[in-house]
Amino acid sequence: MQLTTEAQIMTKPNHPATDTLLTEIAQRHFHRLETLETRNRDALDFHDVAVWAIRSALEEAYAAGLAAATK
Repeated sequence: MQLTTEAQIMTKPNHPATDTLLTEIAQRHFHRLETLETRNRDALDFHDVAVWAIRSALEEAYAAGLAAATK
């Protein structure tokens, strides 16, 4: 049995661990966000967010990917 490394996870955009990490990052930065899944309702799928919150979430996601790639 071969173990999956964090670097392998971060290079697979549809990997469950990647989805979990991205959801956790989004929830830390966009507090009302429950999921990153499409729910086909405007009230659930579209959110007003500040640009600094978007930037902060992107920086955290980038840092996570960089950390995974350098391991």
